[in-house]
Amino acid sequence: MTPRLIATIVSAGFAFAIAWLAPPFIPVVAGQDGAGLAPPKPQDGGGLVPRMADGHPDLSGVWWGGSDIGAARGGGGRGGARGGARGGARGTPPPTFTSLYRPEAAAKAKTLSDKDDPTLRCIPTAFGTLNVSLYDVGAVGQIISTPTMMVMLTETYHGFRLVPTDGRPHRDDVPPAYRGDSVGHWDGDTFVVDTRNFTDNTWISAEGRVSHHSDALHIVERYRRVDANTLEIDAVVEDPEVLTGPWTVPKQTLVLAPFDRIMSLNCSGIETQALMDAAAKQNTGK
Repeated sequence: MTPRLIATIVSAGFAFAIAWLAPPFIPVVAGQDGAGLAPPKPQDGGGLVPRMADGHPDLSGVWWGGSDIGAARGGGGRGGARGGARGGARGTPPPTFTSLYRPEAAAKAKTLSDKDDPTLRCIPTAFGTLNVSLYDVGAVGQIISTPTMMVMLTETYHGFRLVPTDGRPHRDDVPPAYRGDSVGHWDGDTFVVDTRNFTDNTWISAEGRVSHHSDALHIVERYRRVDANTLEIDAVVEDPEVLTGPWTVPKQTLVLAPFDRIMSLNCSGIETQALMDAAAKQNTGK
């Protein structure tokens, strides 16, 4: 069993525990029964889009691909989260982040392997292994919407992003961060998140998938709540220092989970030490 497979199993185990341990509930969208709210806007197929007091769509909820990693796939789970990545004309796969590497970046990637994966040391990804930034390394995330701030929470590595929506610019008084600095704005009913000021010591993905980047990384995401139970996400990733051009991330479609909060999946580095040792041993051939 390779370290990459072991890491995948560990991630799957964390995610699979969510469905069994979290109590079932009927989702209640924040603000739906409050006074003075704008009337919800009907959409096709999945019910009314809940709205905040300011009239913008309420993105609040726990979002996932439809089931946990390792669970039966009824259009969800890992397969569901990656659904948009299977596109391409006549089976031609779409470009990936690493397929756009400049020659020098591709050469650097060849010097890296499973043992160098920063997530083995409890460092988050810059984007997300399942092409969903909200997930990071996991397979579920939570959004809490307010008129002035969007809170995006991940289960892995105590992760969060605070995205102001009041028109303020990017901060110029903070050091680079693992997940960058984000600001947001509304484009009609679509919430746009602009993120920059990353460190250069994370990867785009995890589980041994070499995907280094530079501190020039820039990500723009577009979130649209299609109906009460469906969230669509588009993203474009730019990194002029390592990529030949922008990477258009395959569209991701998430659904509202049947529980109202994510779990805390702690990481201290102790849990992954055996994986790092095994990866190092495999790469040295000893």
